[in-house]
Amino acid sequence: MTILKTDISRRRLLRLLVSAPFASVLAMELLAPDEATAADALLAATASGRNQTPTPECSDTDEPTPAETAGPFFKPRSPERGSLLEPDAKGMRLELSGRVFGRDCRPLAGALLDFWQADGDGLYDNDGFRLRGHQYADAQGRYRLSTIVPGAYSGRTRHIHVRVQPSGGRLLTTQLYFPGEPRNKRDGLFRAELLVSLDAKQTPRQGRFHFLLDA
Repeated sequence: MTILKTDISRRRLLRLLVSAPFASVLAMELLAPDEATAADALLAATASGRNQTPTPECSDTDEPTPAETAGPFFKPRSPERGSLLEPDAKGMRLELSGRVFGRDCRPLAGALLDFWQADGDGLYDNDGFRLRGHQYADAQGRYRLSTIVPGAYSGRTRHIHVRVQPSGGRLLTTQLYFPGEPRNKRDGLFRAELLVSLDAKQTPRQGRFHFLLDA
């Protein structure tokens, strides 16, 4: 069967069926008969609530995570730790987790992740290492960070800085943002591609972000 020229892959169409069932008619027309049958069954199960397929953590059609400026507050030689929490830390608790992938969605075991951020009042610790720390992804490229939701400060929306580097690979410096923040639209550095997927109903809040490196 010859398909009309399109840059939409079959994998992306199947994902579309789950995330936007109203688009199923268009998607079905672009799928081969056997694929359409399978997709039809998936759509029916999803609509009935029997099968909620999660969004894939990584797709070979995804673009690499964009880089952003490190800003003026980066400090080298942060301590290795998975928790940035202090006994007197003010702010909403946040558990941030995800994975680090390379080309073809290959998990990057041992990738370095170095985090730094403002406290609940929007202030950075420039003398010590409060709310600063690094860790290494596990064998499946997974990381987990216990911290607080950072405060906003003049000219910036809430964000977390991070440097990610695979073993022997190129360093990525970027920033992570939070959905629903009024200052996002006014922040000249904000990028929607860097939004954390956030479940604000849980305590601590649960955030997820997967890094895709050109490595």
